Amino acid sequence: MRIVVLTGAGISAESGVPTFRDAGGLWEGHRVEDVATPEGFERDPDTVLRFYDARRRAVASVIPNPAHRALARLEGAIGSDLLVVTQNVDDLHERAGSRRLAHMHGELRRALCTSCGARPREDRDLLDRPACHECGERMLRPDVVWFGEMPYELDRIEQAIVACDVFVSIGTSGAVYPAAGYVALAAAFGARTVELNLEPSDAVVPFDDARAGRASDLVPAWVDEILRGLSTR
Repeated sequence: MRIVVLTGAGISAESGVPTFRDAGGLWEGHRVEDVATPEGFERDPDTVLRFYDARRRAVASVIPNPAHRALARLEGAIGSDLLVVTQNVDDLHERAGSRRLAHMHGELRRALCTSCGARPREDRDLLDRPACHECGERMLRPDVVWFGEMPYELDRIEQAIVACDVFVSIGTSGAVYPAAGYVALAAAFGARTVELNLEPSDAVVPFDDARAGRASDLVPAWVDEILRGLSTR
């Protein structure tokens, strides 16, 4: 059984990761255009770097929750038949033990060198303008996909979805493309589709199975179901 799992902000929120975005659409008091676009970075790089340095420190202070750990347990059981596609830029999946991951929106613990294109692991504050490990230039920015930029690993993700038997969406609104279109793609190629979310998402194609509740409760229970099914084959 080949499974693709898509995770969104909802799974990390249960670990205490701040969303940074309030009801008015501001990110820590900043407009999205100012801290999550290439144009905002060009206008005021210090503000952008300070914002992402703070996000990285915040994520370092929390731990994976039972939903993250359950997905790592599933990978341990079925190996390469599982791909976790995450819209999150934290490293909670990795810290829970997952290894087959596609970070479509980048990673807080990586930097992108605007000089040579390297994407090194980076835990230093980028506001201090550290040198790139590859080329030595001090031109690092967060390796986070901003609005207007192309997400990572789209070919790998779409190939996995087309070939999967089960597609599961966890903690995501289903409103942001291209991820919002993945349930329709999976369904079109015959996959069973499952949603595990606090409340039903805005997906344009209904899921075969939609369960409402906390990811920390729903995901371990779903993983147990999958593993019981596999053990009886």
